[in-house]
Amino acid sequence: MRPDRLGFAKDSEDLAAGFLRNRGYRILERNYRNCFGEIDIIARHKKFICFLEVKARRSDFYGTPQEAVSAAKQRRISRVALGYLKSKGLLDQPARFDVVGISCAADGTKIKLITGAFELSPHFTP
Repeated sequence: MRPDRLGFAKDSEDLAAGFLRNRGYRILERNYRNCFGEIDIIARHKKFICFLEVKARRSDFYGTPQEAVSAAKQRRISRVALGYLKSKGLLDQPARFDVVGISCAADGTKIKLITGAFELSPHFTP
């Protein structure tokens, strides 16, 4: 992993994409952006369109990577996801929000996938 912040983030997303492919996810988009924000990875897994947030940390001093996906971040991801589904005509498809947490500590790199990590914010309806 590269020491600079942007390089570390890119390496983490590459690691997450490979991890997901090995678990049967088909990557549709990476770093998808619309007027509402950005989603790290959009993939298809079985019958679901999955919106994935990748969080990586060099230590757990400030908490686990998964804990960094705050309620505000969930609302932003919800907006982007709904915009994506509308723009692609996929509002009738089942979707879910997953989080990939990557911990890069001295004892090695650990990856944790949380499927269905949160629900679409109730403020947003298709």
